[in-house]
Amino acid sequence: MGVKSVTIRIPASTSNLGPGFDCLGVALRLYNLMTISRTTKREPLAPIAAKAADLFFKRTKSPRFAFSCSVTEKIPRSRGLGSSATIRLGILHGLNELSGKPLDRLSIFQLCAELEGHPDNAAPSSFGGFTVARGENVQRFQVSPRLKFVLLIPDSKIRTSAARQILPAKISRTNAVASAGNACAIAAAFASGDYENLRGAFIDHFHQPFRAKLIPFLPRVIAAAEKADALGAFLSGSGSTICALTLRNARKVAAAMQRAARSTSSKIVITTADNHGVQIRH
Repeated sequence: MGVKSVTIRIPASTSNLGPGFDCLGVALRLYNLMTISRTTKREPLAPIAAKAADLFFKRTKSPRFAFSCSVTEKIPRSRGLGSSATIRLGILHGLNELSGKPLDRLSIFQLCAELEGHPDNAAPSSFGGFTVARGENVQRFQVSPRLKFVLLIPDSKIRTSAARQILPAKISRTNAVASAGNACAIAAAFASGDYENLRGAFIDHFHQPFRAKLIPFLPRVIAAAEKADALGAFLSGSGSTICALTLRNARKVAAAMQRAARSTSSKIVITTADNHGVQIRH
């Protein structure tokens, strides 16, 4: 009869990394767990799960079957940590296992990126590590546990759609060149493992200056993290989380970020990169 139930562990991700808009991402050791089980009758699904299931069955031409899904959510929603990508990947990988694995991991990533509308969360959550996603092409690199990710996660949510609507249609060539140079420097630092070269590379002109209208404490939290000897800090995805990277004294960086956020209600998570991506447990 084959597999009847499967549990998928999917890591969170921090994306954009400042100037790497819709391209760069890192998987984080913060997880959602999803269990997909065959059932005898159809159960109601959240729209995000139903759309992922519809696309899976349509593309694979696998026989449809009734299933249930339950999620243990550790990744907060609408905070720029790739929560929606983890739900989509959980459904796609779960159905793939229960259907006899018609798709490989790259194909599942491509379906998830199509559903998301951008690949920068789907890539790191799928493959782990630091990823450069260019359309359907992904390059990934291991990330050392020496590099700490300090997340300031505000209570306030930001919808990705709202954060995209605020962006201008055009920016100046000078700003585009500066941002492109910084994104290249970030990719080179992660690829080489020379993380000190990340200093000064997170400055961005593509999206952060405009999204600061939604998150007015963003500039001062970034400045405080850098003053506390972080390599740099940036808006994680479309926010509201702010992520700082450091090779030493993560607690000092975290305290500085919280002080700078002032009255904003938030929590701190200090973590490292996940180098495995999606993990499947039968």
